[in-house]
Amino acid sequence: MLAGLMELDRLRRWQERAGEALADLSGRVPRLLLDCLARHLMVSAPQAETESGASRAAVERNLTLLVSRGIAREVTGAGRFRVWTAAI
Repeated sequence: MLAGLMELDRLRRWQERAGEALADLSGRVPRLLLDCLARHLMVSAPQAETESGASRAAVERNLTLLVSRGIAREVTGAGRFRVWTAAI
């Protein structure tokens, strides 16, 4: 139980850090992607596209932005079928 509480605390801190890192952005897609990353252990571009309602191009562009700001990380290391996770 303690491990679960600690993980929830790490996720809360990540969400706070992510919100601060994206404070200068005005678009809706980065925030929707943060919510998606917070809900799932790993997220693919098609999944994020479906959940956010944004285009594939917008999702991939914003996931790249999240990676560059240290909020997300790409875990597959492949050009196709990539998967991202929160950089907790």
